Amino acid sequence: MLGAMLAATAARAADPRVVVDPNAPPWNAVAKVQTNTGTRCTGVLIAPTVVLTAAHCLYNRRTGALLQPVSLHVLFGYQRAGYRWHGAVNRVVTGSGFDGGKRQPQAADWARLDLAEPAAAPHLPLFDGPVAAGLPVALAGYNRDRAQLLIGDLGCHVLRAAALPGGGQLVTHDCAGTLGTSGAPLLTRQNGGWAVVGINIAAGPNANLALGPAPANLQAAKP
Repeated sequence: MLGAMLAATAARAADPRVVVDPNAPPWNAVAKVQTNTGTRCTGVLIAPTVVLTAAHCLYNRRTGALLQPVSLHVLFGYQRAGYRWHGAVNRVVTGSGFDGGKRQPQAADWARLDLAEPAAAPHLPLFDGPVAAGLPVALAGYNRDRAQLLIGDLGCHVLRAAALPGGGQLVTHDCAGTLGTSGAPLLTRQNGGWAVVGINIAAGPNANLALGPAPANLQAAKP
């Protein structure tokens, strides 16, 4: 019993994640994305009416199809069942070729949620600098093990980045995260503020994988 308690204490001490304030910048641009089927992920506001998240969060395995916009709820400032703003979704657009029935990760595993009205939050720009090993980053999301709080690892780094055909990149990083951080923004500093390098699409014990869609693909995407 004592050994188990010591091991649990050591694990907590080694966990680099901390609670961040979902109503303070840049975390006030991070949203909890909930569905009527019970799926819970994370998203980030990248324009006044656009939230970027992971497409696999919206896939209904029972029906083999993406959920309809009416089934989605975007919550800003979420903390212990309360939230600052609830956004309705008018339209969902995913990366070209995304197939929720296929194994992850996929280069098309992103979804743009078009909100019915501008969110009551400032949006974050997409990072336009080079992404390479060693770039300081932070990851904050609604981790499954502490789903009522926005939890972030603020002192991590990019391990490697791989360019994708047609633009965008897959970014492996050492930020800590669990299930629930899918769609969470991988952030870095830019011009005195924060910018979105990509969104988390896979969590692992030693590294996480983020996807940075090409801005042109996000803008040109059609339903």
